[in-house]
Amino acid sequence: MDLVTPYKRLATPTDLEDGAGERIAKAINPIIADALALYIKAKNYHWHLAGRHFRDYHLMFDEQAAEILATVDPLAERVRKVGGNTIRSIGHVAQLQQVKDDDQDFVKPRDMLLDLMNENKEMAARMRAAHAITSEVNDVATTSILEEYIDQTEERTWFLFETAQEI
Repeated sequence: MDLVTPYKRLATPTDLEDGAGERIAKAINPIIADALALYIKAKNYHWHLAGRHFRDYHLMFDEQAAEILATVDPLAERVRKVGGNTIRSIGHVAQLQQVKDDDQDFVKPRDMLLDLMNENKEMAARMRAAHAITSEVNDVATTSILEEYIDQTEERTWFLFETAQEI
């Protein structure tokens, strides 16, 4: 009878140094949790928006939510490719996320824009911190993915900032 632990069954072989997969998972899993939380927040604002710029903001929030959600699977798969474990549940997301939930019944459109702008700005900073770790362990692939996602996050921040200026 093989007594291999479940974790060992999931420990994908890699040429990265020992412990690199765990360090990468510890750096990337909070980014994944934040992406899921930010996706929900953008969809929340998309669904509960009201006001004269409804159509423009509604579409922008939906586009941004889709872009954010598209980052989750590639990041989670990178964690698995290097032998780490990734997000397993909504509860796990809640433990790791730094994006703040917004459960208010009504949020003014400008407040939505500014909140999403700040969350994206903070997320870019957390991605940069994860980038430093993936660079340090020579995980070129995850580092490269993060560079693209940092650029996307900065673009969302920019769009939200500029849109909030017209109000």
